[in-house]
Amino acid sequence: MPAIDKHETPLPTTTVKWRFPTVHPEGRKFAVAAGAITVFAFLLHWNFLAWILVGLTIWVAAFFRDPIRTTPRSEKYIIAPADGLITMIAKVPPPPELRGPDLLADGDYTRVSIFMSVFDVHINRSPIAGRIKRIAYVPGKFVNADLDKASEDNERQHFLVEGNDGLKIGFTQIAGLVARRILAFVREGDSIEAGQRVGLIRFGSRVDVYLPAGVAPRVILGQRSIAGETILGIIGLDVPATGISQ
Repeated sequence: MPAIDKHETPLPTTTVKWRFPTVHPEGRKFAVAAGAITVFAFLLHWNFLAWILVGLTIWVAAFFRDPIRTTPRSEKYIIAPADGLITMIAKVPPPPELRGPDLLADGDYTRVSIFMSVFDVHINRSPIAGRIKRIAYVPGKFVNADLDKASEDNERQHFLVEGNDGLKIGFTQIAGLVARRILAFVREGDSIEAGQRVGLIRFGSRVDVYLPAGVAPRVILGQRSIAGETILGIIGLDVPATGISQ
């Protein structure tokens, strides 16, 4: 066994402890309202209903949970903007709302669709660092967000972020069956970091990310992504990830 050099720099001993997620301010009013109705039901001795409402209150608070995420830093990384299941990967043109001379160019992009169930964290985050170049809200229907046509028919909100190196990444919040409001926490022109919170969709939905040509997805169908942490693609790497469901 080789001798240990006493002059070597020791490994860091700092540890990270689990922290209970906070409830996002946008959801606190819903949790408080559900809690108040629950207390009222107990006061009226509607015990069966009250215990159901206890579960509902806990679920509402959990839905709006806002955990801390640790984002890997690299100008080459494109980070997942949403928690959820990778349900579709397809070659498609970019949305017309994000297309233009100073926006996304024509051509095929790799669209990675992340489906968020009502049990997933619904805070969405930026896939790259840069500046918000475009935010476009489009009213629409509320069909199942897991369907391909949801990207064109449903209520949705498009974002375009331009990195410091000129790279432009588009992504879209899409409302689902029970989602009824899409919120943005940022405005056009804002500077943001990769993994920074940019918006929220209420109660089940989907987020599409448009990877540019030459960037293959580093996720596979059936994989679960973590917003602000999972690497969706690496600039300059056009070899797709492979894997197996088991």
